[in-house]
Amino acid sequence: MNITIIGRKCNPREDFRGRAEKRLSKVEKLFGEDALAKVTATVEKNYQSVEVTVNKNGMIFRAEERAENMNDALDECVDSLVRQIRKNKTRLEKKLRAVSFEDFVVPDVEEEEEFDLIREKTVALKPQSVEEAILQMNLLGHQFYMFLNSETDTINVVYERKDSGYGLIVPDYGD
Repeated sequence: MNITIIGRKCNPREDFRGRAEKRLSKVEKLFGEDALAKVTATVEKNYQSVEVTVNKNGMIFRAEERAENMNDALDECVDSLVRQIRKNKTRLEKKLRAVSFEDFVVPDVEEEEEFDLIREKTVALKPQSVEEAILQMNLLGHQFYMFLNSETDTINVVYERKDSGYGLIVPDYGD
């Protein structure tokens, strides 16, 4: 597994890097050596957070955890990833094929058989700038908002981030 470790407002120590590689070896068994993992460590005033994103053949797994200690946040993050995988085991086996999930010793988590789609909503897309979309999202009191970007003529999503600020999701058509 190709692991990239990034520090925001910090420079992760070598022991953290070693621990991240060791903990992610547990996840590497699932995905193989060609998977990409990105570990982002952030130091804030009252806590430290770790975000782990694993990408394999277009399947993206992401977990983010906060703790007083960066190593604790990393451990919680990897455990969270394993729980996600375990919970969606059947679907993932179909998608990834020939992956053994039985190697993990994880507390039993009830596996979901089907997603429970509660509501379907139709949205009228009118061309807007990113700033207009953020304003509209705030006026509606939503955490995210889908819109037709007037500058790029693509469907985008703006969202409110946990750590304050906003994010923008832009499609990548692989061209």
